[in-house]
Amino acid sequence: MSSSDTPTVSDPAGKAAPRGKAGKLAVLAVTLAALGALAWWWWQESHYETTDDAYITGHVANVAPQVPGRVLEVLADDNRRVQEGDVLLRLDPAIFQAELGQARANHEEARERLRESQSQHRASLAALEQAQADAASAEAQAANASTDLSRYSQLVRTGAVSQQAQDNAQTLARTTASALLGARKRVAAAEAQADLAAAQINTARAAVERYRAAMEKETLQVAYTEVRAGLSGRVTRKAVEPGDYVQAGQAVLALVGDDVWVVANFKETQIQGMRPGMPVTFTVDAYPGRTFTGKIDSLQAGTGSAFSLLPPQNASGNFVKVVQRVPVKIVPDALPDGKELHLAPGMSVMPRVLVR
Repeated sequence: MSSSDTPTVSDPAGKAAPRGKAGKLAVLAVTLAALGALAWWWWQESHYETTDDAYITGHVANVAPQVPGRVLEVLADDNRRVQEGDVLLRLDPAIFQAELGQARANHEEARERLRESQSQHRASLAALEQAQADAASAEAQAANASTDLSRYSQLVRTGAVSQQAQDNAQTLARTTASALLGARKRVAAAEAQADLAAAQINTARAAVERYRAAMEKETLQVAYTEVRAGLSGRVTRKAVEPGDYVQAGQAVLALVGDDVWVVANFKETQIQGMRPGMPVTFTVDAYPGRTFTGKIDSLQAGTGSAFSLLPPQNASGNFVKVVQRVPVKIVPDALPDGKELHLAPGMSVMPRVLVR
């Protein structure tokens, strides 16, 4: 048999060694790639702080009438948009209109009394002027009579006039003195009457102002029977129907404003590097395929538990340390129109804050 006919023996162990080495290299490469990706992801995430305890919030205004009354008409409906100043419901104004009419009548009556007091004051001033003129005349007559009496007293001693003439002069002096005293008393009475008339004017003016204020109040009461929107937004939680009797201050519906923002409750260990103005990206659970941008507006001056209904009392009893959360307000950049997206208070958000 020739050497070419000798059978060749294969070496399976020699071929398996390269294939095993290549597999190990592949596994090592995949492992290194995974570790590299994990390290890169960790390095990227170390620049961000995130939390799933975040929600959209906004301006929510509870609408309540300022006067009690029966509801005549409800012009708002759930989830409908309204503008600031729109009438939401109307109350029965009949009783307030009647009170307004009474207030107007009282105001007009007070004004008439004021005019009468002013007329009386003018008349009292005229009477005072007359009394003062009479007193001046009486004073002049009394002075003249006194002078005549002095002259007759001197002449009677020389015999130039009779005793009768002196007696007449003395009587006239007494009479004019009494008249002067009466005139002065009438002046005092006229002055008192003028002061009283002036006081009545002040009282009448106060009454006019009082009834004017009452009239303005009743005018406002009538206006308050139309309950208007205090802000532009959407109607929610409507709890009123025509025919209901509502009290002043009773919430009948709520208005959700157009402006919304995010309140993210970060752990106190996460806020060390946070400052107002830092950029934020966030997603909304309702729209998982979209990413929104914004900025930190402010950090609350206190943890959430500090403003809870029952704040923790750590100064007594056993103490267990719990990591607190601090609400952070995030203001979004320009948001899409409300017709495209429905972003409402209470919706869950996942924010990421770039802090490094």
